[in-house]
Amino acid sequence: MPEPLSPTSWTADNGNGTFSNPLFFDEFSDPDMIRVGSDYYLTGTTMHTSPGLPILHSKDLVNWTLLSYASDRLDLGPAFRLDNDKDIYGRGIWAPSFRHHNGVFYIFANVTGFPTLVYTANKPTGPWKRTTMKRGFHDLSVLFDDDGKIYIAWGYRDIRIAQLNDTLDDIVPGTEQAPFGPESVMGEGAHFLKINGMYYIISAWYAGGFRMPCARAKSPFGPYEIHPSISTGEAFGITQGYRLRSDKGGKFDISAPDPSRDGIATAIHQGGIVDTKSGEWWGYSMMDANSIGRLTCLSPITWVDGWPMFGLPGNIGRTPRTWVKPTTGARTKPSSPYTRSDSFKGPKLANVWQWNHHPDDSKWSLKTRRGWLSLTPQTSPDFWHAKNTLTQRAIGPKSTVTVTIDSAKLIPGDVAGLGLLNHPYAWIGIRRTISGEHQLTMFHQETGNETSVTLPKPVIQLRAECDFLSEMATFSWSVDGLTWQVLGSSFRMVFQLRTFQGVRYALFAYNTLGNSGGRADFTSFTVHEPTPRGLMNAIPYGQLITIENAISGHTLAASGQRLISIPASNDNGTSFRIINVKNGRVALQHVHSGGFVTVSGLGNASKISLQKARAGDRQAFQWTETIHGDIMLLSVSGHRNLQVLPDGNISIVADGTTHDNKNGARLRIKHVGDGTDA
Repeated sequence: MPEPLSPTSWTADNGNGTFSNPLFFDEFSDPDMIRVGSDYYLTGTTMHTSPGLPILHSKDLVNWTLLSYASDRLDLGPAFRLDNDKDIYGRGIWAPSFRHHNGVFYIFANVTGFPTLVYTANKPTGPWKRTTMKRGFHDLSVLFDDDGKIYIAWGYRDIRIAQLNDTLDDIVPGTEQAPFGPESVMGEGAHFLKINGMYYIISAWYAGGFRMPCARAKSPFGPYEIHPSISTGEAFGITQGYRLRSDKGGKFDISAPDPSRDGIATAIHQGGIVDTKSGEWWGYSMMDANSIGRLTCLSPITWVDGWPMFGLPGNIGRTPRTWVKPTTGARTKPSSPYTRSDSFKGPKLANVWQWNHHPDDSKWSLKTRRGWLSLTPQTSPDFWHAKNTLTQRAIGPKSTVTVTIDSAKLIPGDVAGLGLLNHPYAWIGIRRTISGEHQLTMFHQETGNETSVTLPKPVIQLRAECDFLSEMATFSWSVDGLTWQVLGSSFRMVFQLRTFQGVRYALFAYNTLGNSGGRADFTSFTVHEPTPRGLMNAIPYGQLITIENAISGHTLAASGQRLISIPASNDNGTSFRIINVKNGRVALQHVHSGGFVTVSGLGNASKISLQKARAGDRQAFQWTETIHGDIMLLSVSGHRNLQVLPDGNISIVADGTTHDNKNGARLRIKHVGDGTDA
């Protein structure tokens, strides 16, 4: 059976009944999700970008569509407009609480230095109305109880609980309580829920590695019982990359990647849970995935003694990267929430665009030159403070962004081009000098280096190629779209908390001399993704393969009913046929004996052998690709991963993957036949 055609932009839906994490391979942090009937809605942090608070909709929890933004503009003072070189990087809208009650949608959102904002609408598409509470509530979560009372949980390392008043602008006097204390592991990012008469608060904790504690009680004020972690250590093989330690005096101190911090600094850790009408429960959470930003992931929930544990029976706490889609009754096609490329021919910008800070709508246009985005440069000392910079989230794991720019209307002091907005940042663009010369320039903020050449003609194409696995980017340019020339040195992209966002593509124009009257025109903005799905390669159904340890090369083999590993070999006795058992699952049939790799038991008690049997759940494995393209085989019955170990043993108890592959769960396959020559 052929695999479905590949999408053009990242989708978690593999098109075969399964999905692969993350839900979105671009920044979507502090997610909060609700179910209204058979519909699911999702929002998250947008910080200093405008519009903010995206409203995403789904019928199946996997494929999402952007409906609207709750915050059309966020203008609360000069810094929100980048006036006088002031800014709100990392201090805009964050950690929203999304709720639906009595036909009304609510979003409670934090803004640093301001009281909490409340957005309401009768429909998720809006219009949304904004009001202001009387105080700010850090990482708040609101609970509309079934007795008509309204509760709020908020705080960092000392989570508070109180009753909200009916006007939703303050707590009821005398109701604030602190049931946990700073050493309770109930850290921040509270998600407050009531399930079957019990009150649950799901939190995030960092010391000793990212994890998700959970508290429960029969009363909203407790006393609470705490589970130290309902999810621990799952990072899908993403290890710690480049990180900004400091930027004192304009110098960037950046730490090198540290793969030994596998699952400690990147694991999923902040989110909540939601149910389906069929009775399933699913968890959603974010992970710090290096320079791409924070990614949202989806996990099956297994209830254990009344606790909502992320993961599957026998492998509690570990979210599978690939699993069957939720049972929602919806039939949906694989899709992406956004249209990332933009011809600028329509009356509006593509829905993925967000302005860096509050824009000046008189300084940009889609009408001045049809089919072009026109930006009017405004005074700024640099790219960081440039007004009306148009951005969108960068998309991983790899992407190439290209845009055509016309610099003919630039005046002396104008700078315009394509940037990677981060801290540090880099850009490629065109500078009009005092003498009137047009220079093509690449600027690298980390080093302070600038590389320039004379612009051959006003209209050229600019490009940024981003690899978020190696965290390196290169800038290039072309006069014909066919031959490309790299400009400047490679740019390393880092994880940083100055903006609390990942890397963003950016179209910008500013003037360094205080001049006005120039114009930069952009057209044909495209984003190309070479691997826009978690399964980058077709599952080799019917093919003959060998299965090897991805690092040592030791190969899966059989000795009677016993499975063993042997040094890398081309011997036909190591060949297995891949049998399709639907939902992206396979059975492994040993070619010489005809037996199937079979799992018995659950979790750490699982055993593996070669058995003469018809392929069923005990013989089925969920075919999974790691973030780097290696294979993992997750037992459908035991929920642990097949391990090919260098010491000659084969096991089935690996809970996940590790960077060094000491548990042998990261596998590599080699094709040795088409299945007809066995």
